[in-house]
Amino acid sequence: MTKKIEAIIREEKLNDVKEALRRIGIVGMNVVEVRGHGHQGGIELVGRQGTYYVDLLPRIQLNIVLSDHNVEPTIEAISDAARTGGIGDGLIFVYPVEEVIRIRTGERGRDALTYEDDIDTRRQKIPVRNGVNGGNGVKVS
Repeated sequence: MTKKIEAIIREEKLNDVKEALRRIGIVGMNVVEVRGHGHQGGIELVGRQGTYYVDLLPRIQLNIVLSDHNVEPTIEAISDAARTGGIGDGLIFVYPVEEVIRIRTGERGRDALTYEDDIDTRRQKIPVRNGVNGGNGVKVS
């Protein structure tokens, strides 16, 4: 099965999140500039012409489609890199994806999601010890 992770994060945390994802082998993503608000509702700013309220704050939306077994490490990487501890750090949504097709080659499913040096190809390179891959309980075939 395949999942889509949609993460809404602060603009200033984008580079930290991209680097954290790169380190674990996530190589494909889309980034969209969005505006919105959650529980916080917005912020009050003071300018030369007085105080005004901004209720749609700039944020970044990351979209990543990946295999089920990569969801938790990806969520952890995003959360750790995007967290400031303050209100407005963002949200992560996880959706099921029915099908993935790479337009250029026609590849489907997992083949359409696999890239050189991505999280799955790195996992396959880990040596097998006693029939178990790196102690994580996943056999390499």
